[in-house]
Amino acid sequence: MKISPEEVAKVASLARLDLSTEKIELFAGQLDDILNYMDKLGELDTSDVEPLYSPVEHTTVLRADEPRKDYSREEVLSNAPEQDGAFFIVPRIV
Repeated sequence: MKISPEEVAKVASLARLDLSTEKIELFAGQLDDILNYMDKLGELDTSDVEPLYSPVEHTTVLRADEPRKDYSREEVLSNAPEQDGAFFIVPRIV
């Protein structure tokens, strides 16, 4: 697939980029190289390849997400500027 400098200029204007002629030519060549590489990859026969989520096996290093009670209601409410013994009291928002 060939990408022209005019197409690069159009995309640049849509992205509100002010590119010089030299930059447009440079980016057109780079984008053309990328698209040619993608075309080359598309020629590969991958019918016998099982799809992967990721080539790396990920293991979580975080703790298990299990509910637990770290603080009592009294401990949490003791930090509140206003409370009624069971709930926080906050200003009314209308």
